[in-house]
Amino acid sequence: MNIFDLAAGTNLDQDAPRTTCSRKACRTEAQWQLLWNNPKIHTPERRKIWLACPEHRTWLEDYLQTRGLFKEARPMPGDAHSDPEGGN
Repeated sequence: MNIFDLAAGTNLDQDAPRTTCSRKACRTEAQWQLLWNNPKIHTPERRKIWLACPEHRTWLEDYLQTRGLFKEARPMPGDAHSDPEGGN
């Protein structure tokens, strides 16, 4: 048996990539994009993105804000569950 046989028989949808929260050990699907940059190493217009589930959005935003890196939060494209005004 090789490692590729381990996935045989699973019901994985190869056409729909799943986005998971960036919080360590979280496997929940992300509903938010947290845009940030580090002004010490990035140009002002550059945006890095962390993904966040509703449970970890506040924690990740606070982490970035505390370090002066946070720029904005946006709902995931096509996500009907998120409030674009920033509420949960």
